[in-house]
Amino acid sequence: MIETLLGGLLGGAFRLAPEVLKWLDRKGERSHELAMQDKALEFEKLRGAQRMAEIGAGADAAWNTGAIEALREAVVAQGRTSGVKWADALSSSVRPVITYWFMALYCAAKTAAFVGVINGGGDWDAAILHAWTEADQALWAGVLNFWFLGRVFERVRPTNW
Repeated sequence: MIETLLGGLLGGAFRLAPEVLKWLDRKGERSHELAMQDKALEFEKLRGAQRMAEIGAGADAAWNTGAIEALREAVVAQGRTSGVKWADALSSSVRPVITYWFMALYCAAKTAAFVGVINGGGDWDAAILHAWTEADQALWAGVLNFWFLGRVFERVRPTNW
């Protein structure tokens, strides 16, 4: 009787064993398939991000090209005359007039500082040293470089773009 019961149980266990193994195998396949789908989704996200970066870079390049072209056209348009003599004369005189005006104001301010030191009882050399600072030296270096190097570049490079 125990053999019959044991035989029945062992027979049932051996009959269920392949089904349990199939179930475990399918569970492993499903988890593997799920992991593969996660990897594919991650890859698609990376590819999408890369494509968006490419689109953004292309848009930036196009915008930069357009901005440079607009700047170029604006600079070229500034050099054209309008055909109205007084307007063209006024337009061409603005930069020199402003330059001379600020130069006169600067010289007046430095002269006033110099005279203030002299009137305060200072020596000439002290007045000169206080009137001429490192900031003045840097300013004048910039102005001289602007004007004289500008002439060099105008000779080397043609004015039309």
